[in-house]
Amino acid sequence: MKKTFQSTDASSQETSRREFLGWSGKLAAGSALAGVAIPPVHAAENNTIQLALIGCGGRGSGAVGNAMNAPGGPVKLVAMADVFENRLNASHKALSKRFANRMDVPKERQFVGFDAYRKAIDCLKPGDVAILCSYTAFRPVHLDYAVEKCVHVFMEKPFAADPVGVKRLIKAGEAAKKKNLKIASGLMCRHSVARQELIKKIRDGEMGQIQLVRAYRTGGSGRVGPRKPDENELLWQIRRRTAFLWISGGLFGELSIHQIDEICWIKDAWPVAAHGLGGRVFNNKSIGQIFDTYSIEYTFPDGTKALAVARYVPNTFYDFATYVHGTKCGAQFSGNIHAPTVHMYKDQRMERDNITWKAGKEPCGPHQAEWNVLLDAIRNDKPHNEAERAAMANLAEIMGRASVHMGKIITLDSALASNFQFYDKIDSLDNDTPAPVQADANGQYPVPIPGQWVEI
Repeated sequence: MKKTFQSTDASSQETSRREFLGWSGKLAAGSALAGVAIPPVHAAENNTIQLALIGCGGRGSGAVGNAMNAPGGPVKLVAMADVFENRLNASHKALSKRFANRMDVPKERQFVGFDAYRKAIDCLKPGDVAILCSYTAFRPVHLDYAVEKCVHVFMEKPFAADPVGVKRLIKAGEAAKKKNLKIASGLMCRHSVARQELIKKIRDGEMGQIQLVRAYRTGGSGRVGPRKPDENELLWQIRRRTAFLWISGGLFGELSIHQIDEICWIKDAWPVAAHGLGGRVFNNKSIGQIFDTYSIEYTFPDGTKALAVARYVPNTFYDFATYVHGTKCGAQFSGNIHAPTVHMYKDQRMERDNITWKAGKEPCGPHQAEWNVLLDAIRNDKPHNEAERAAMANLAEIMGRASVHMGKIITLDSALASNFQFYDKIDSLDNDTPAPVQADANGQYPVPIPGQWVEI
């Protein structure tokens, strides 16, 4: 295995991320093995890439499965970390059943707490891979430390909750380039072969100039009920991350970043402005901070538009797709739950009997493909750093969200210049830290009021 570093410091079946979702359990008190120093683990095989999983929910466990199923050489999971012990235990149990011979994570390399990520990454040697799948607000913190320790990174989306986090990601990505470290992002649809085929047709002019892109992510709910009086409020908010802006950026960013990245990929540009509308339905009793509807118009440098629409209202029309309109014809770019539903139409009528071209069958799903590319880049020392692209896609999402919450047009320049952050002590949290947002006398947390709210 070829790996070159400039350190300044000492095809199997794809695993579905959703197989690991739905685990539940009570939060265990305290932190496991606090203060225990564990030396780095060195695999017996010279070509084994070791993994440390930081964030043991469904996405993290699914990412480990994709790494295990990637071709090219052996990988082994040697450390795990999570804020919550029950999530770590459930993940360890499930992964051990599937990959027993590639799991080497004894109790002394299972870490719980806000500083667990450091202990897990410290178990790796330079050139191994940190899988960063914890909560969004922590992603820049964890990326900084992984780059400092000269390990490659897979980081799940979203990547930052606010503009300060985005800038931190870009800076860490630049430092990683200088160290020849590889960084993969969880915007896996960029690795979809079917979508790549349509992108080529778009770039070759077969659809004419792209005038409009429409992306939809509707269904589900971000509502949350009252906290029990005996629950730690900080941990309670983190567990309900999509209802709180400081930890996740909100449900819109958590889900629609994929659609927004697809829009930007199709246009081969970042939007210069975002103008959005949204709000809550009258019977929404959620005490969280999130709107029920988001509808955002993005403007690109050539003046063309794209729409990103999200709605989280029960018993309403469901859609999960991205559509493209060129001067010559229309196309569908993406389908339900990221399915490779990719085809072109004879004209703008998006009907099944009007399809003129369909993409071929993909050799594997995009979740698997992104890991195949990352591990191949590591083993064969190929350039691979998606940090800046991931950060900019995240910033485009933040622009849209802020335009809705603030009731203003948000420009790319203003977003790049912004020093706004929801919480400025994200590096130093512990279980006794007061929650960054507090409820009012009625138990309601601050909800954005357009015209008054600020997040850019």
